[in-house]
Amino acid sequence: MSFVEIFLIGVGLSMDAFAVSVCKGLSVKKLSVKHAAAVGVYFGGFQFLMPVIGYLLGSSFQSLIESFDHWVAFVLLVLIGGNMIKESFGKEEKLDDDFGFKTMLLMAVATSIDALAVGISFAFLAVKIVPAAVLIGVTTFILSGIGIYIGHAFGSKYKSKAELVGGIILVLIGVKILLEHLGILSF
Repeated sequence: MSFVEIFLIGVGLSMDAFAVSVCKGLSVKKLSVKHAAAVGVYFGGFQFLMPVIGYLLGSSFQSLIESFDHWVAFVLLVLIGGNMIKESFGKEEKLDDDFGFKTMLLMAVATSIDALAVGISFAFLAVKIVPAAVLIGVTTFILSGIGIYIGHAFGSKYKSKAELVGGIILVLIGVKILLEHLGILSF
């Protein structure tokens, strides 16, 4: 898998964290660098950690499903992306200005579950997990920091668009993986 593909997966995965960061930006009366750093560290850290955990889980049973691993990667990415697309048309989330450990930990885990499934896919695709996870984590860190400032400045009009774009990216990458494996597409 190329750098660009992993970067695009990182962008797609970070859209949930970006959307929550936009909401956090909306909820803060006086925004500081501390707020941006908090969302970046929590969301970027978990977006790094979850693919690694998923990779380790996937590696442990990779030999059992090697003949259809491309289908697993395709299904996981399409389900994750499809869910993000569906959520982009859903109701607005409640604003919460709490940046405490418990709140941020729960949000970081919730926004990074998708990355766990992607980590499993990476194991099946023999992706080098450390560079991939670092790229995903750094991408999420940066986009979450930007998201809190956008939310603070512009409001919630970009939240659903971010989820929609992220979902489309993940679905397209899943389709590309399947088409490459079937020999229909080659890059």
